[in-house]
Amino acid sequence: MFQDIQPHVLKNQNDQQRAPRSGDYILIGRQQQVLLMNGTLPKYEDIDADYAFSSDQYQYLLAVDQAAFFWVDVDAVANDNYTVGTTRGFRDLTPAWLAFSSATAAHLAWWYDTKRFCGHCGQPLHPGATERSLVCAACGQTIYPTIMPAIIVGVTNGDKILMTKFLSGYNHFSLISGYTEIGETFEDTVRREVFEEVGLEVHNIRYFGSQPWAPSHSLLAGYFADLNENVAIELETDELSKAQWFQRDQIPHNDTNTSLTWTMIEAFRHHQEK
Repeated sequence: MFQDIQPHVLKNQNDQQRAPRSGDYILIGRQQQVLLMNGTLPKYEDIDADYAFSSDQYQYLLAVDQAAFFWVDVDAVANDNYTVGTTRGFRDLTPAWLAFSSATAAHLAWWYDTKRFCGHCGQPLHPGATERSLVCAACGQTIYPTIMPAIIVGVTNGDKILMTKFLSGYNHFSLISGYTEIGETFEDTVRREVFEEVGLEVHNIRYFGSQPWAPSHSLLAGYFADLNENVAIELETDELSKAQWFQRDQIPHNDTNTSLTWTMIEAFRHHQEK
């Protein structure tokens, strides 16, 4: 899956902070718009030659092996050497370890970018001294990186699996998904989302796996669940355009297995669901 970058090692600990050096990657931009060089993040040696950023403008994010990622809090403006791109495109970078680490770094940069002031008293927030946090010196409020829990569920009925399509955006078949509400367990979310989106009830909910998904700032938990009763689908049309049952040997091939969704779909196709 997307996060499987072995033998490379993600180092996301806040206490690994250091100054940027040759070989490090730099995210320059705000609101998920960043400067790109040849379609990927520029390295520090290129930025240092082209821009006069001071040392305190480089916000350490994380590292993979010996390469660190930093954020520079200025607007992304294209020029002869750099284009402006969206961080959502990082999923398509190569090699795979660079795609995952760039997306995860962008998740952190987005958090710093959108959490500038205390939601309690309105004073500026400052990075915590030890842990990954932002602290208000005026009232003591402390906040941590935003990670939104969500579920993906493969609803099964014997040798069939239920697949859906969104109204807009992602244009392939996928699985039912949704964010966990306050006070819910993941299993409660599975039951609620299935009923809300297709009007069906499920049982035998079993965990498959998880995935950090930086493009939506989420942590995904994947489950399979068995259909209670073979009744008609009642499609929720605010978000979905289609819901359809597929036999294992009729499941379409229209994505890669970098996502948890398609890892689950392929597992069902090959009788490997848990």
